[in-house]
Amino acid sequence: MPIKPLFSHASLPGYRLFFCVLLAGILMFADQRFTRMEAVRAQMTMIVAPIQWVVSLPSDLLNWGALALSDQQALVDENRRLREQILTLSHRGQRLANLTAENAELRNLLKAAQRRDIPYITAELLSLDNDPFSHQMVVDRGHRNGAYVGQPVIDAYGLVGQVTAVSAYSSRVLLLADASHALPVQVNRNGLRFIVQGAGRYGSVNVLHVPDTADIREGDLLTTSGLAGRFPPGHPVARVTNVYHDPGQPFAQVTAEPSAQLQRSRHFLLLFPPPREELEDTIWREDMDISAAALHAAQRIGLQQDAAQEVQ
Repeated sequence: MPIKPLFSHASLPGYRLFFCVLLAGILMFADQRFTRMEAVRAQMTMIVAPIQWVVSLPSDLLNWGALALSDQQALVDENRRLREQILTLSHRGQRLANLTAENAELRNLLKAAQRRDIPYITAELLSLDNDPFSHQMVVDRGHRNGAYVGQPVIDAYGLVGQVTAVSAYSSRVLLLADASHALPVQVNRNGLRFIVQGAGRYGSVNVLHVPDTADIREGDLLTTSGLAGRFPPGHPVARVTNVYHDPGQPFAQVTAEPSAQLQRSRHFLLLFPPPREELEDTIWREDMDISAAALHAAQRIGLQQDAAQEVQ
């Protein structure tokens, strides 16, 4: 028997077409207005996850084939470059160890709390959105691995973005370059704090509300400030590329280039920063310890001055 078509080709549309359009409208409205659809989307993502893995399989096979068929000279050159990179990183590591020991000694003198290492899990890229107006990606870690909504994501060069949706085996990450993404940053050189918002392009972000008299220059490194408690402080975000002062305008136009390799990185770290309440309590106790140490030092200086006056 011939297959009966879903949509009627008659002069007047049938009830099935009207029902499909109505159902699609209801689903879009429910997805936009209610949060219960997130669980449904997470379940659907579990079904789509094997398809994403299968789609990424050809690129993995091509990478393996290119590595297997590469000639000896290419391997020798790559080995030489990696040795030079290891030597450079070793030199930086030695300087970092010296600075870390000096920092620990100074914090011990001030009776300040020691900063803890932030735990993390590794993740690999599964897919990138093809929508030119949306900059998102999917990684192969879900709530079974501990991932959660709002979790910071970094690569080897800087901040990448944050997790916006989580399923059992994968997570969707909103990239730093997306126009709907913003986060608080500070200038590493002088500590000035601003807001960085995505510009809808991978290679550029905007620094918002920069006063025309602010001390910000081309080449300044912008790092996470730690405000709002979502992103841990100190991670590279972007580097200032252009500062334009418009005469008569109260704010300067500042653009920066993201530090992370948003279009090239395939491996990422999902961070687990401490809860905001615990972080605020640590900062409060650290400030109290520093204030108490400063007060004790001032009291000792005052006593020494009083003793010197009595001797005179």
